[in-house]
Amino acid sequence: MPLNRSFKPNNLVQTIERASSILDLLGQSPQGVSIRELSAKIKLPKGTIHRLLSSLSYFGYVRQDSKTRNYLLGFKLVELGNLLLNQLDLRKEAEPFLKDLAERTKETVHMVVLDRNEVVYIDKVETDQHTSGLKMASRIGLRNPAHSSAVGKTLLAHFSDEELKNFIEEKGLAKRAENTITDSAQLRDHLKNVRAQGYAVDDEENEKGIRCVAAPIYNEGGKPVAAISISGPAFRITKKMIQESIKKEVMETALKISQRLGFRERK
Repeated sequence: MPLNRSFKPNNLVQTIERASSILDLLGQSPQGVSIRELSAKIKLPKGTIHRLLSSLSYFGYVRQDSKTRNYLLGFKLVELGNLLLNQLDLRKEAEPFLKDLAERTKETVHMVVLDRNEVVYIDKVETDQHTSGLKMASRIGLRNPAHSSAVGKTLLAHFSDEELKNFIEEKGLAKRAENTITDSAQLRDHLKNVRAQGYAVDDEENEKGIRCVAAPIYNEGGKPVAAISISGPAFRITKKMIQESIKKEVMETALKISQRLGFRERK
């Protein structure tokens, strides 16, 4: 159910409510707003307003004009808005390609984005061709660790050394299945190969008995914004099948979606 802002939740976090009020006011004021004005309109002490603005400034949600000293909306909001639009456009643009891939391979196709260093499933296409075999636990909206999934690894492969170091420190490398890569040095080497070959394989690393092959989707700037995968029981998605056909199917479909988003390969 979508959030109806006319009904105020009982567990509303006060700091977030105050920050939201500040952002709303700044959005209505192209010339910016002073701390004094914000204090008067929101009815909070100037010291409290200053602390909120300092935090919002640090994360890029507001900025301060160097001449007037007024506060304005920050460019982080533009970035987030563009990400949201990209995600909405992404599902629409990718849908026919995902359905075609699922029909041709007769396996389950997923699409994910990376959010807070976890993969989030934003689409899933299944066929009823195979009624036997293992049933995957994936669903739209589900989160999974990035290091143990093919879709996650194909996105992590584009992290800088510093970003990957921070990721490992923040998330750790939890063992999800017998084949999960839990050693940081091994993961780094593995991701280098993933980036070089253009696809990743989850060899029963996230779920026992499930094997997946994934490739990244790029936006017009060449930045990976999502990933797609073919997933199925390991007895059907064999290593031989991956090399002979599946990796090519996934990579070609990912490229077609990327091109719909404006991506052009460098020659």
